[in-house]
Amino acid sequence: MKKQRRVARKAKNTQRYIGVDLHSNSFTACIFMEGAEPETLTLQLQGGGLEQFIKKLHPGDELAVEATSNSTWFRDQVIAHVARVVVIAPTHFDVIRRSVKKTDKNDAKAIALFLSKGMLPEARVKSKVHAQLTSALRTRDRMVKQSVSHRNHVNGMCTGHGIKLKKKALNSKAGFAWVLHCCEWSKVERAELEFIGAQLEVNREHVKRLEAEIVAVAETLPGFEGLVSIKGIGALSAAVILVTIGEIKDFRRPGNLAAYFGITPRVNQSNDSQRVGRITKHGSKIARTMLVQCTFTAIRYSPYLRSFYERLKSKRGTGKAIIATARKLLNAVFYTLKHGWVFEDFPNFELKGCN
Repeated sequence: MKKQRRVARKAKNTQRYIGVDLHSNSFTACIFMEGAEPETLTLQLQGGGLEQFIKKLHPGDELAVEATSNSTWFRDQVIAHVARVVVIAPTHFDVIRRSVKKTDKNDAKAIALFLSKGMLPEARVKSKVHAQLTSALRTRDRMVKQSVSHRNHVNGMCTGHGIKLKKKALNSKAGFAWVLHCCEWSKVERAELEFIGAQLEVNREHVKRLEAEIVAVAETLPGFEGLVSIKGIGALSAAVILVTIGEIKDFRRPGNLAAYFGITPRVNQSNDSQRVGRITKHGSKIARTMLVQCTFTAIRYSPYLRSFYERLKSKRGTGKAIIATARKLLNAVFYTLKHGWVFEDFPNFELKGCN
């Protein structure tokens, strides 16, 4: 028994914890071991620096790196050579950001120390396909916002000439062509409008193509068929939700998923007092907006969701009612993905293959 304890104690004392401060072209690593002086080294990512670092790794090492644009790639390079890789959630780890002596060496040392104590908040690492779809969806979102900004500007120009446009007049090429001939524009104004019209047309085509590619990839993901069988969730919405969630097994309960989407209320508690505030709005804004849009559509088809929404709307207003209903819809998403459901008739909650 004593011998086993000595072996366990020795193994613990020789356990190495490595903190990495990662940049786009270089990284600083601190190798921390109980009772020994920390070893710090700075290497280039290219030119053999990463290979040199990998040779120093042991199979029992634990390594931590803060989430950056290239942290997933770095994790993939080293994960086969160590026991564990932790990608740190930067929004939940303020030690580095608040440091009064912020250097690469100190940052790497702090990461290694907190890793050895098991006190690092771990970020969720998504698969390569999910990461690519996330990037594509963000690009689509930026293009859509740019188009909205252009249309708002044109609407303002028309208002300045006493012309009142319909809300969706600029959504089509024909509608924009009408604007060009609706009044006497100056040469500068006409040139500006023609430029904006060309940009809108290019954006429209590119967004359409990008959406088609996103949906084509999303259709191959587990759970896609189940999500699109929910009335109110379309193909693109299902892609956004699937990419945001990643692995559904990471969430134990529907409440965990709601918190991840940022639609749970803030709670401030001190002694006997407790105050419940607005929703946290943590997580992806794109996914949260898409979920609310899906909820507005689902309300039109589902008697249960509609009655719940109307009842809450009369008591607490439209804003709180739609968020609460969105959480109900997200509960359905959770169980659909968890159990592999596919609905035959979502409004009546009938599943395929069930009598």
